[in-house]
Order: sequence, then C-alpha cells, then structure tokens
Amino acid sequence: QVQVVESGGGLVQAGGSLRLSCAASGRTSSRYAMGWFRQAPGKDRVFVAAINWSGAITYYLDSVKGRFTISRDNAKNLVYLQMNNLKPEDTAVYYCAADLALSKEEYNYNYWGRGTQVTVSS
Repeated sequence: QVQVVESGGGLVQAGGSLRLSCAASGRTSSRYAMGWFRQAPGKDRVFVAAINWSGAITYYLDSVKGRFTISRDNAKNLVYLQMNNLKPEDTAVYYCAADLALSKEEYNYNYWGRGTQVTVSS
C-alpha cells in the first residue's frame, strides 16, 4: 500500500503563491500516478491536477491551467503543486491521491491524504 501526506497549505492574498507538497511512502510509490483534488465548504471534491509515474504526462482543471504546475521528484517520493496567481475561488482543502493509473476521476484513486487547507483572501 501507499501512504500519502500533504503539507504546505496556508493563508495567502489573491495574486500570491503557495507550493503544496505530497509525501508518498511505500516500495512501489514511485510507479504510482498522483493527483491533486480540492473541496470547498459545502461543495463536492473536484479534480485539480494529475501526473503519471514518470512525470511525462500531466492533466489540469481548465480553471488552473497556466497558474498551477504539478511535478514530482521520484528519488524523494515527493509530488508538488505550485500554485501561482491564486484567486479566492481557489480556497479549499487540497487532497493528494495515488494509484497505479493516471486519471482525472477521484473514484480511480485508492490512496488519499487527509488534506491541507488553502485560503486565498481578497
């Protein structure tokens, strides 16, 4: 199995930046696709970004394209979400997830972190 822990959330003003980190542990964790999802209060959890095991393929939610970048360092078992030009609508709990197949759908991910809060003020 894979254990997943997110970090790096916080409070930032609109237009600012944050970098989220996801630490994945397990013998085969470097072969897993990784995804970022977010959930705002009172709303469903939605897809944000994903990256395949090698880092060669990435997917993004349309509203974050050009602002967010997902990357990974397999030697350190870390996945990052660099978030630039943040907007109030980006406010949510951000979750990191892992599975063997690259996907935009949360039901395809078996391993989840507990989330990290990102708050963007006006």
